[in-house]
Amino acid sequence: MHVLPILHTLRRHRTAASLIVLEIALTCAIVCNAVFVIKERLGRMDRPSGLVESELLRLQVASIGVNDDAAAVTLQDFAAIRALPGVRSVATTNMIPFGNSSWNSDASPIKDDPNGVNTAMYMGSPDLLEAFGVQLIAGRDFTLDEYVELKAAQQNKAKISSTIITKAVAERFWPGDSALGKKLYVWGDDPQTVVGVVDRIARPNEGGGGVNDAEMAMFMPVDTPFNIGGNYLIRIDPTYRDSILAALESTMTRVNPNRIFLEKQTFAEVRTKYFRKDRSMAYLLVGVSVALLIITALGVIGLASFWVQQRTRQIGVRRALGATKRDIVHYFQLENFILATIGIILGMVLAYGINLWLMDTYGVARLPAEFLPVGALLLWFLGQVAVLGPALRAAGIPPAIATRSV
Repeated sequence: MHVLPILHTLRRHRTAASLIVLEIALTCAIVCNAVFVIKERLGRMDRPSGLVESELLRLQVASIGVNDDAAAVTLQDFAAIRALPGVRSVATTNMIPFGNSSWNSDASPIKDDPNGVNTAMYMGSPDLLEAFGVQLIAGRDFTLDEYVELKAAQQNKAKISSTIITKAVAERFWPGDSALGKKLYVWGDDPQTVVGVVDRIARPNEGGGGVNDAEMAMFMPVDTPFNIGGNYLIRIDPTYRDSILAALESTMTRVNPNRIFLEKQTFAEVRTKYFRKDRSMAYLLVGVSVALLIITALGVIGLASFWVQQRTRQIGVRRALGATKRDIVHYFQLENFILATIGIILGMVLAYGINLWLMDTYGVARLPAEFLPVGALLLWFLGQVAVLGPALRAAGIPPAIATRSV
């Protein structure tokens, strides 16, 4: 089978051939970028939090009126919650990973550094690390005498002496060296001493640091009562999950009825809610990609069927001259392969153009080169499958019937 005769035939049908090439090029460009974005979104959704997610419940409350005794109420809440069967530990915290509300601060080993790194700042009661279940890979937890009250710290009446940072923070500031004992300026005029390093804890959101700084976070020994952030983090035995969830509101209402319960969630629900937009975008892009592939396949089928009708005489003559059914099928397959190849080459160029626009407009990462061969193979395969039906119909035309149509 010679390519030149096929190209000569396609030149006589420039409009139809050009439309199919353009359709394949657009499909290649859009599908390659869509698959890349889907992969990115799925990667975001699988981002580790650093917590023992299967054991965590989050209860968020809001006060009614002024709470001058918030610290005392918090201690009473702790006692009541710990009394529930299946509760292992409980802590308050100003924020939680994937909770969207974030407290951030610039951190640097240099005082008043204009290039400080934006870092999420977790604060809470002394059992916070235990409740989160984060993995301490170096150093120690805070001691009780290191904790200060939030109000005193904000008014500079108490000095925050220490901090616990993530491995990502340690590697950013002291790559290849131990962070323990190092000084870090985070809060106030005096530096905090790094007393511990945890493997990871995700930020509440990406507003402060972006996706590349998703684990730039630290813990501060600032004791926060329930009305700061309103988050109770409860670590449980998972077999008691339902009974604990059912009992939480009534248990805490008995302690103090002047509160509103905003959220009562497992951590799986926290994660699902945070990534719902990513999930929706992934589903949407899958739908768009499938629709484009179906439209492209129907276009190939329609064009091939039209050309079978237009070439009935040509096919009959070839059959009469000895061409086999396989030869006819191969002709249409090669013709489609040529059109698909031209479309794919144009599509690859267009794919990079679309990706550059997405990078500039939406901050999407650069499209990796390996996505293009995958898209090319998919479209080649799709084209061959789509053209097979019309090609088999063409191969089934009897030579005698074809020649009588002259």
